Amino acid sequence: METIYNIMENILPFDFMSYAFMRNSILAIFLTSPVFALLGTMIVNKRMAFFSDAMGHSALTGIAVGVVFGFTNHSLSMIIFAIIFSVLLNFVKDRTTYGTDTIISVFASIAMSLGLAILAAKGTFNKYSSYLIGDILSITGDEIIYLFIVFILVIILWLFTYNKLNAESINRTLARSKGINGKLYDYMFSAFVAVIIMLSIRWIGVLLINSLIILPAASSRNIACNTRQYHFWSVMFSIIMGIAGLIISYYEKIPTGPMIVLLLGITFMITFSIHALKN
Repeated sequence: METIYNIMENILPFDFMSYAFMRNSILAIFLTSPVFALLGTMIVNKRMAFFSDAMGHSALTGIAVGVVFGFTNHSLSMIIFAIIFSVLLNFVKDRTTYGTDTIISVFASIAMSLGLAILAAKGTFNKYSSYLIGDILSITGDEIIYLFIVFILVIILWLFTYNKLNAESINRTLARSKGINGKLYDYMFSAFVAVIIMLSIRWIGVLLINSLIILPAASSRNIACNTRQYHFWSVMFSIIMGIAGLIISYYEKIPTGPMIVLLLGITFMITFSIHALKN
């Protein structure tokens, strides 16, 4: 880990690199940004922005479920809840004529309300209110290792499932004719996104995580001419604005999450303007 920190100090020769919490935060951004950016490209393609937003807002329900059943590890209770939530949502979505956005809104509203009600009844809401905004500066060296494992898993998932997920998102009937089980890959992808969100929610925040997933991909889509550029620019926007947001927040005493989202929002408006001028 020290070798990595030394390399980072050479790349970013700022005074704050002497602080362990800033080094950890920068490393966390380098690991989480590509994950969010890659997942975001498929989420935008599959029009699942409502789903990732719903998962973020229902994170407190995962904590509440853990409180009820006596879980001391809140990450575990959130992951279990996330998997159940994603499976049930897809199950109902495939068996109703309602639009996907309607089903997601129903599930999200019920889950979030249930979580808030349980935590309020237990008198523990204030204890977990920090999850609303998150705090990437609180990440530890041990948690960096977990993020690295998640990063590797996402890369593996992408290498083995991207073509199938992409084919299913473009034309489900055509994908089925090629022997691709669209429903299975929908369930797998939804569950994976749900788990990633729940693992990151403590550092990113309930209110901001969907923005960090959607904005880089949406910005990239404005200017990309092909799939390779789509992924490349999404990852670049996510990393660059993540690091820039962290540095600005350090010097200007602004919360890191909102600063990163603000920069990504500005990036989207710039790329949208470029796209509009070209067309």
